[in-house]
Amino acid sequence: MPTLIRKTFSVPPLGCNCSIIGDPVTKQAIVVDPGGAAERILHEVQQLGLTVRYIFHTHAHFDHFLAAGEMKKATGATLCLHQEDLDLWQNLDVQCRMFNVPYVAVPMPDYWLKDEEKVSVGEVSIVAIHTPGHTPGSMSFHVPDDQLVLAGDTLFRGSIGRTDLWGGDFDAIERSIRERLYTLDDATAVVTGHGPETEIGVEKESNQFFRVS
Repeated sequence: MPTLIRKTFSVPPLGCNCSIIGDPVTKQAIVVDPGGAAERILHEVQQLGLTVRYIFHTHAHFDHFLAAGEMKKATGATLCLHQEDLDLWQNLDVQCRMFNVPYVAVPMPDYWLKDEEKVSVGEVSIVAIHTPGHTPGSMSFHVPDDQLVLAGDTLFRGSIGRTDLWGGDFDAIERSIRERLYTLDDATAVVTGHGPETEIGVEKESNQFFRVS
């Protein structure tokens, strides 16, 4: 039986999947990848009756961060990222200009997440997994008790994240998927960075890039 509150929905400008993960007892929450539409995200948090303690980023591409500053200002939550994406974070304005998207200022991260680090909100424990390849500091967030992983732009349904953007590395993303994600239980639900959800077992059998025979 699920032990957490979860709501996932896409936000502009590029349809990034933003997730709210909350503990039903303490009502503490983590927001993952607030890519845009801060008012919508804050409304959803309010509707769920939650208080945001942490803002997690799977990586530092512009379309996963645009609402982070407003979210932090409104909630006082701790902004978290893997340190290997610092260069990307420091050039978010450049990324926005390249895609003709208005830049919204975001403060520096408050905390650098580490591989295998456990972060808890109430009774909900999330394990940060370093899954480089899409970017050097890409992270996936595993909730073992609920068989859930938020994989960002590392793994999609039937596909994988791009490696032709800033800091991309095809060999690294293959290792991340095979050694860090495909080793999770087959029934683990995967919240992708964009598009529909999937399951680890499904991707091992049918992903067009990396299958496990």
